[in-house]
Amino acid sequence: MRPVLTRLFTSAHIAMAASYSSSSSSRRLAHLTRHLASSSSSGELSSVGAPAAAADAVPAKIPRPAASKVHAAVLICLFEDPSDGPRVLLTKRASSLSSHSGEVSLPGGKVDEGDADAKATALREAKEEIGLDPALVSVVTVLEPFLSKNGLNVVPVIGMVSDKALFKPVLNKAEVEDIFDAPLEMFLKDDHRRTKQMNWMGIDIPVQFFDYEADGKKFVIWGLTAHILTRAAAVVFQREPSFAELPRPKYASAPISVTDETKP
Repeated sequence: MRPVLTRLFTSAHIAMAASYSSSSSSRRLAHLTRHLASSSSSGELSSVGAPAAAADAVPAKIPRPAASKVHAAVLICLFEDPSDGPRVLLTKRASSLSSHSGEVSLPGGKVDEGDADAKATALREAKEEIGLDPALVSVVTVLEPFLSKNGLNVVPVIGMVSDKALFKPVLNKAEVEDIFDAPLEMFLKDDHRRTKQMNWMGIDIPVQFFDYEADGKKFVIWGLTAHILTRAAAVVFQREPSFAELPRPKYASAPISVTDETKP
């Protein structure tokens, strides 16, 4: 059987699927790029794994902004594991950082004035944080923005590395403490998932956490990063998660606080 990233969508969307069985990695990536681009323009992407499926049920606390401005971008960098399917690169932020210290995140950051678009931001930040050469990444699509707990519009950019062996991580220790990868499909399953009630501007909302262990190290992927990865996995695998997606307020201007004693 062909790897997942090779055979994605072919049965449903490509009449000549058989012709791709011996395609090179670059041709297969180009095919997936075309498919996701056409799905995005047709609105198909918004129908599966939306970031806030029940967001309308949560009352907004501040007026809707007049226009959606991109403040930051993150890179969902995928590669194919022959035995485990698509995997995603993740980082653990440096403990010395003033915000989100020690948390698991996707490579990314705020938009710089010189960035052409969200894709440029995500690729630049990945280069700065983990030494990922943009030339190794094939960007396949850009998802709809997510609203961070600090009120930033964060755009997820999905990209693929055809040969992970070419990627030699160089961590910016001022920003990144560790790097690891996890199976993308994990974020559609309930196996390692838990939820916790957290308070956002006086509203108690459930937030999801995924527990993962790699090379003897334990990581917790939660909050915005977990929501984004569930969304990305739903798009890539073209199926809903096995759990009901959680409501998330659409607009906020203040950070959240934990209502129990444990924090990730």
